[in-house]
Amino acid sequence: MHRRTFLECAGAALLLPSPAPAEGLSGPDPKFRSRASFDFDWKFFRGDAPGAERPGFPAAAWRDVHLPHDWSIEGPFSKDAASGGSGGYSPCGVGWYRKEFELPAAGRDRTVWIEFDGIYHNSDVWINGAHLGRRPYGYVSFHYDLTPHLAFGARNVLAVRVDNSDQPNCRWYSGSGIYRHVWLTRTAAVHVAHWGTSVTTPNISAEAAEVRVRTLVRSRQAPARFRLETTIHDPYGRQVAAAPAAGTADTDVAQVFTVPRPRLWSLEDPALYSARSVVFVDGQPVDDYVTPFGIREVRFDHDKGFLLNGRAVKMKGVCLHHDAGAVGAAVPDRVLERRLEILKSIGCNAIRCSHNPPAPELLDFCDRMGFVVIDEAFDKWAGQEDPRQWWMKSPSFPAWWQQDLRSMLERDRNHPCVVLWSVGNETGEPGTGEVNPTLKTLVDFVHREEPARRVTCALILPHGKTLEERVSQVLSSSKLMDVAGLNYQEPLYPHLKKADPNLVIVGTEAFKYWRNSEQLRHAFDPTNTWWDVLKHDYVAGQFLWTGIDYLGETGAWPNRGSTSGIIDTCGFLKPEGWFQRSAWRADPVVFLSVLDESLGSGTPASSWEAPKMLPHWNFRKCQGQLLRLQSQTNCETVELVLNGASYGQRRSADFLNRAVIWYVPYQPGRIEALGRNGGRIVARHELRTAGPCARIVLRPDRQTLADDGRDVSHIQVQLTDGEGVLVPDDDRAVQFELSGPGAIIGVDSGDLRSLEPYQGNLRTTRAGRCLVIVQSARNPGAIRVTATAAGLPPASVTIQTT
Repeated sequence: MHRRTFLECAGAALLLPSPAPAEGLSGPDPKFRSRASFDFDWKFFRGDAPGAERPGFPAAAWRDVHLPHDWSIEGPFSKDAASGGSGGYSPCGVGWYRKEFELPAAGRDRTVWIEFDGIYHNSDVWINGAHLGRRPYGYVSFHYDLTPHLAFGARNVLAVRVDNSDQPNCRWYSGSGIYRHVWLTRTAAVHVAHWGTSVTTPNISAEAAEVRVRTLVRSRQAPARFRLETTIHDPYGRQVAAAPAAGTADTDVAQVFTVPRPRLWSLEDPALYSARSVVFVDGQPVDDYVTPFGIREVRFDHDKGFLLNGRAVKMKGVCLHHDAGAVGAAVPDRVLERRLEILKSIGCNAIRCSHNPPAPELLDFCDRMGFVVIDEAFDKWAGQEDPRQWWMKSPSFPAWWQQDLRSMLERDRNHPCVVLWSVGNETGEPGTGEVNPTLKTLVDFVHREEPARRVTCALILPHGKTLEERVSQVLSSSKLMDVAGLNYQEPLYPHLKKADPNLVIVGTEAFKYWRNSEQLRHAFDPTNTWWDVLKHDYVAGQFLWTGIDYLGETGAWPNRGSTSGIIDTCGFLKPEGWFQRSAWRADPVVFLSVLDESLGSGTPASSWEAPKMLPHWNFRKCQGQLLRLQSQTNCETVELVLNGASYGQRRSADFLNRAVIWYVPYQPGRIEALGRNGGRIVARHELRTAGPCARIVLRPDRQTLADDGRDVSHIQVQLTDGEGVLVPDDDRAVQFELSGPGAIIGVDSGDLRSLEPYQGNLRTTRAGRCLVIVQSARNPGAIRVTATAAGLPPASVTIQTT
């Protein structure tokens, strides 16, 4: 059998910088350093396979898979699954991965390491039968040195065992397997260490910025002398500063640069600089490493909240879990990017990674797209022994927390988007021995390891506490960190501020709407919590729970996930998402929906008290009945027009949450909301009664893909009438067929109660829509997707890969 070399397996075109450089700067010279994808051509076995770490183990009959890979999303989902509702009733267990590869004999003087962006969880890794290590935590990135165990010019076997059988072990859907990218790096014996650079910008003015670069150089041999030449490049790739230094391997080299007239990284202009580190030994270059960074000033002020480059900015944030609906935890880069594009379109500018370090690519996108990020290490810490409270326990935490936390800090410290570290979420009762000792230990550790950023931890309080007790407990824990992260405590903000004027607050989790309860002291009307942020300058911002629906942490079967998002798992914006758009964006917005808990299916009510709103006008059974409509807007006035008849204008300021309410007798046709500022129409939104379902419409977000085996197109599927109006009340099963160099990697409708498999070629629409996700193969050509449904003509779309 022909054995492909490493470059043939990975593809020379996939050699990437480490990490990606600024737009105008070329990557490291591959003669000195290569970082190549190791995602393709693995063998996978679902189940345990004792002895599979041995090079000669017979694995030819195992499945062929490419990474990232999540075997849990393949199903079958079952109400009897050990993962239970927390894991979305998904299958877990044990799985094995193996990959054969060959490295050129001429490279035997090179240093080679393997880097895993994430394996869930309890992973063991072997190379040629030699055990490299075990990593329990499933959300952290890590690497192993392969060099001592490699056979250059011959066959090598990498084996990975993943054990996710200790169920339940997570409060949400985790996925199972090597669910993030894998990379193989080859460099010289003397080289910049893995995650070996740290870049900070402590002093910034309009005239100049001070850039400090700390570089750790390693040597596989005896401590070696080296020369380091570091150059700073602007966002266009032009060199703007340079400095040489000398040192001995395994020691940090500190360099200081002055960048004239810096272009500051901001939400509106996320400009990226790069530091290029070239290592010389005996006068010859041996390594080349590129570190992107941003020049920006971040401050948290007890009066003004969050300041970016001296300007107060409200964090308009959402919490995000790591899964992406139909693809589970194995999320292609383009899926991440599209999700951020949708969030950006509604005015979101901040992401909280809930509750674990994210995929590195998410931070890369946030750097480039202009989001700020709370980078979070852990959910619960090790703690209570009550078996009914398993979610409080993290068996690996006591032995591994330092290594896991350090990995996050070192991996992510150069991302300008990261403005806060979080060391935990809802870890116990604040102000008690359950929280404070561990909190202080973790915060002190971060301050020592990465002092350039502030530290927070998300606190939540139990029910049954008096106001005085709540304030006292929050302050007790908050004084141990730099920024008080509060989950669902908006009514406490003024009381905390009065008790401690120097407190800095961020709403790390927030409902979209509050109703009155024992814990909360708002009125009975569903008040949106954004106003609690907007009226207090000292509050840095809020992070809604959640931005996007997610798998797991669900109710009873057959629910497979949480509908707490303002966007569903397909990426379709819900009506309550339009409130956030109208509150977060300055441009005029008006959106019309029917508001009634009894109106049947459509957009399901949020699990977090949001009212049920249906964005359509198909209620023929309600002929003549009064329907309650809501026009969400940031315009001064809204006029409602039904079939040409005006119901007058109303001022948005007269209504709670600027949601103008109307009561209108239903009649089919066209109903329109007209938003006005200064008497002039500046925004409009209409709903039309749809006729009989007549056709399928396919709307891909991209019709040209790279032929790299990674790129993705999201095809929105709509059922429409003869005039192209979406039909929301005649859902049908849609069958998909694909031909050409690609594959369907997920189908979804946003309905988390559906029992249809995500990995398949059939999906029943919900409210007239569904989604099919298509991924390219590694060769060019035309991908043709055809959709069919009973009683409708087929529809097709062509996507070109180049």
